[in-house]
Amino acid sequence: MTAKQGKVVVITGPSGVGKSTIVREVLARTGAGYSVSATTRRPRPGEVDGRDYRFLDRATFDRMAAEGQMLEWAEVFGDRYGTPADFVRQCRDAGRTVILEIDVQGGIQVHRKMPEAVFVLILPPDEQTLRRRLSRRGTEDLQTVRRRLDKAAEEIRTALDSGVYTHKITNDDLEQAVEQVVGIVRQETQPR
Repeated sequence: MTAKQGKVVVITGPSGVGKSTIVREVLARTGAGYSVSATTRRPRPGEVDGRDYRFLDRATFDRMAAEGQMLEWAEVFGDRYGTPADFVRQCRDAGRTVILEIDVQGGIQVHRKMPEAVFVLILPPDEQTLRRRLSRRGTEDLQTVRRRLDKAAEEIRTALDSGVYTHKITNDDLEQAVEQVVGIVRQETQPR
């Protein structure tokens, strides 16, 4: 008898939409595993290697991508981000739910390899709210915030047009958005 495979849940949305906060709460409430993404960018203040990201030099990242060790990857604002495949497959094969917090393009790449995964798109209530959230971070200058807003509009259009994201949650009330995603995770991982 074969053990039941776990579910891969992809949670995505534009920068500043609240993905990280939502994912943190969903993990605490569901006990799902979390796939730590790899990146070539420098750590922000307070970020810890292995917890927030796996911080890799470009040569290591490129080697892993070339060897098929990345489930998905992309270059964003000059830095590379990707999902190391091993942990995701280990969780799935052990029957455990694993959550990926990645960008829209990454989600589409995962869909090509794992169409059975669950795809959740987090949306901002409006552009002004997203602008406020990005500005409040205080980690980027005004030009970078503008680039991220332009990228957000493009990502939202791409996600909606892709047909990949079957679950769409607007994050206008954080607790409600968290509860909706928790509900999706629980519903999608129930034995059928």
